[in-house]
Amino acid sequence: MSLQSAVSPVSSIDATEKKHPEKLSELLERLARDAGARVSMGEIANALNDRSFGAFLLVFALPNLIPLPPGATMVLGLPMVFVAWQMVIGYNKVWLPRALSNYTVDRATFQRMVTRVSPWLRSAETWVRPRNWPLDGPVRERLFGIFALLLAVTCVLPIPFGNWLPAFAVAVLGVAHTERDGNCLALGVITGLVSVTVAGLVVAFTGAVLVRLF
Repeated sequence: MSLQSAVSPVSSIDATEKKHPEKLSELLERLARDAGARVSMGEIANALNDRSFGAFLLVFALPNLIPLPPGATMVLGLPMVFVAWQMVIGYNKVWLPRALSNYTVDRATFQRMVTRVSPWLRSAETWVRPRNWPLDGPVRERLFGIFALLLAVTCVLPIPFGNWLPAFAVAVLGVAHTERDGNCLALGVITGLVSVTVAGLVVAFTGAVLVRLF
């Protein structure tokens, strides 16, 4: 892996050709197959185009689903806040800082990564697919971003046992947004509402205990 100031674009990927030209697994496989010697984070974001928000929400949510030492989610949750905030302020796709955008992996490494993740994606795509998608305008997209931001902030807060469920909700929302699946979106919203309620109850209970003690 390395940082490069300039990376050759993948000419075969044209994310603007049509809104959703192919499934996510197919897009990643084509990117891996047709890429140059190295593949940058910026290339991946450009290939995903308007689906980059959901994909990056999913990627940044996954580490928060792994049991980690106390306080780790305060750091690992920040990238989710970063992505969700861009949706709130109206970006069309994820913006990455130059250093991160130019961060590259060699083609062989990227192909191995895609080979490992593709079977999981294909399995998910058997039941997650474009259907009943309600976020058909910028206002609704921003409302989605606000909700994702609320969940991301909940993940960052040091709430005992209050981080896993909102991170899971963000992951589900990420999948839903990537594939434009309204059914999956409904599941993510319900899970998110439950997670925020649970986190609020934990905070209220903890506050009540502290008041009694002090």
